[in-house]
Amino acid sequence: MAMASSLNLSSSPSLSPLFSSKAHLFFCHSLLQNNPFLHNYHRYATSLTVASRLGLSSSRGSGPDQVRAQAPSSETEPAVPPYNVLITGSTKGIGYALAKEFLKAGDNVLICSRSAERVESTVQSLREEFGEQHVWGTRCDVKEGQDVKDLVSFAKRNLGYIDIWINNAGSNAYSYKPLAEASDEDLIEVVNTNTLGLMLCCREAIKMMLNQPRGGHIFNIDGAGSDGRPTPRFAAYGATKRSVVHLTKSLQSELQMQDVKNVVVHNLSPGMVTTDLLMSGATTKQAKFFINVLAEPAEVVAEYLVPNIRSIIANGSMKPTYIRFLTGLKAYSQIFSRFAFGARRNRYVLED
Repeated sequence: MAMASSLNLSSSPSLSPLFSSKAHLFFCHSLLQNNPFLHNYHRYATSLTVASRLGLSSSRGSGPDQVRAQAPSSETEPAVPPYNVLITGSTKGIGYALAKEFLKAGDNVLICSRSAERVESTVQSLREEFGEQHVWGTRCDVKEGQDVKDLVSFAKRNLGYIDIWINNAGSNAYSYKPLAEASDEDLIEVVNTNTLGLMLCCREAIKMMLNQPRGGHIFNIDGAGSDGRPTPRFAAYGATKRSVVHLTKSLQSELQMQDVKNVVVHNLSPGMVTTDLLMSGATTKQAKFFINVLAEPAEVVAEYLVPNIRSIIANGSMKPTYIRFLTGLKAYSQIFSRFAFGARRNRYVLED
């Protein structure tokens, strides 16, 4: 990033012509090989030259290694409420709270979970409160590609289209221990759900929304580790959540390179939410401290996130966003209040 901003690479179609002598050419070759950004840029510039000679269309300025045929353009209809919302992992926790908040706003919601029993009971409960015509549900294990495809088919059959797809399903296998002590089954569960599952859902959501006149918005929920900070005792979970941010950025770049204007991928950060997943890790002094100081109930978080999500669609914005509930300023303020005034002590769990 820093090198990209300090070198005006965009003004030169290729790096090679900048070097004439053998020494400079050797230096150029070494620089390209040892710097991934410059190496990729050189490959990109070369691909543009090849593309122009072959008469192909390329996505200018979109990045390395991207040469494509001209994509057909389509007009996007404005999305007006009520919105159709799909939320994975939405029979409990923050997913359930988000579903209720969207329903309160008058939207239609499709919930899903890998437990058919939980889906059935949740749909029944929400329909009693918000009406049968606004709530839909089906079983879906996001780790299974066919399940995700069936989820899309269910959505098309019952709702016609999806305006907002929230990838919330995640797992820590309810296991907080050093990686060296983790079982094969737990690691496979965490990685397949949080990483493979997210990829499968993003793939199918994008394919679905590309063909919708209204387009659509995908929101990927991050978690502990997404900012690159260590997550001891749940290293696998933190690693998968770090990948959420990378995947979202990559998909944003892919859609831009393909000149897609009706589908956008965003990040959504709920912060620390007092779900079963979080509370099962409240076993150390440090964990109890931060849960009491920083965590909030799922309902409180959803009350903040949902209006912000809906405003993006209502305003017709097609720019990627990163919506955060727990900002750095808010976290520091609450930690200061704790040390200065003893605020939030024993709020959820008794501290030693």
